[in-house]
Amino acid sequence: MSAPSDIILQRMMALHPKVIDLTLDRVHRLLAALGHPERSLPPVIHIAGTNGKGSTQAMIRAGLEAAGQSVHAYTSPHLARFHERIRLAGELISEPALAALLDECVQANGPDSITFFEITTCAALLAFARNPADAVLLEVGLGGRLDATNVVDRPALTIITPVSIDHQQYLGDTLPEIAGEKAGILKRGVPCVVGPQSPEGLAVIEARAARLGAALLAHGQHWHAFAERGRMVFQDENGLLDLPLPNLPGPHQIDNAGAAVAALRHLGHGAAACEAAVSRAFWPARMQRLRHGPLVDVAPMVELWLDGGHNPAGGQAVAATLAAMPARDTHLICGMLNTKDIGGYLRPLAPHVTRLHAVSIPGEGATLPAEATRDAALAAGMAAEVAPSVGAALAAIAADAPQARVLICGSLYLAGAVLRENG
Repeated sequence: MSAPSDIILQRMMALHPKVIDLTLDRVHRLLAALGHPERSLPPVIHIAGTNGKGSTQAMIRAGLEAAGQSVHAYTSPHLARFHERIRLAGELISEPALAALLDECVQANGPDSITFFEITTCAALLAFARNPADAVLLEVGLGGRLDATNVVDRPALTIITPVSIDHQQYLGDTLPEIAGEKAGILKRGVPCVVGPQSPEGLAVIEARAARLGAALLAHGQHWHAFAERGRMVFQDENGLLDLPLPNLPGPHQIDNAGAAVAALRHLGHGAAACEAAVSRAFWPARMQRLRHGPLVDVAPMVELWLDGGHNPAGGQAVAATLAAMPARDTHLICGMLNTKDIGGYLRPLAPHVTRLHAVSIPGEGATLPAEATRDAALAAGMAAEVAPSVGAALAAIAADAPQARVLICGSLYLAGAVLRENG
């Protein structure tokens, strides 16, 4: 039986014909009807970027909570259920609270056009304004300048994680264009932590920051983070921190951890909060090891991993993670959306993979057909075949290579389906 919130969320889908339509007019209208909750929030940390937003947010939350602070957090998309998007003072929003909030937003909006992401963002801001906390972590949905989250005039801090090519149909075809959209979250006089960037992307961010008088805390200039002798070293103008390696797997998490630590240090937190940020964060479907559940039972000897990365930079990050692991026969179970650069995602992975098993994403209208994923893998230099489902692919791998490493990858929507199926 559907929960009340599921029924309201389904109704919200019909309020605007497009899934994505970047403008702030509808958001400002609804927020005004709701009494401007965006003006009554705890201190906001606003996070944009192409890759690493969620991991960076998870690390900052772990650090703040270790320092005794209560934290609201907003993220998207969700994996298994919508409630994951809204975290109130550390806990996922309850079903009664979510249903009431969504219903209130639908009533306030009336028959007016608004996208699903816009109205649900307004619901999150309303929840954050009504519940006390020490901080709000606000993750951009898409871009930044015209994203529905970009309605807070004076955040405490902004963060831009690495910018790369993705969502070109909305953000532009070049890195400078996309970086310009991400830099749209910068606010006059508000400092911004900047993760590793391409030179052309950083130039755009620096130019906008200069116009707004926003101080930058940029990777490679104002802070450095690197692995050394099995530890993570962080250095900024306040000195050096010797930290554990991030518990989120993959070399790219050093950069995300560096941005989180830079943010925590700027906000006045010490070494204990920084250590908790890198050692206690949990973020599902980012090189997540699956150890229990029905899918694991299909292939009990297999080393099973799940990752939701879906663009060329995500492919490079996963490839670097696989390269750093002990050598093992490695199979991919891959499904992607038809809007993604599948060749750009798969090419970095090809040297590390024995075989790819292509699947369609269940229940997703915009899925790339499994046959197209197989053909792209063959073009990238991988052995590849089509499988009817993730479970069927796992069973075939277990029969052929029972002790293989298997990575289910290519889309957060596929990752969500896997987490639901695996309980």
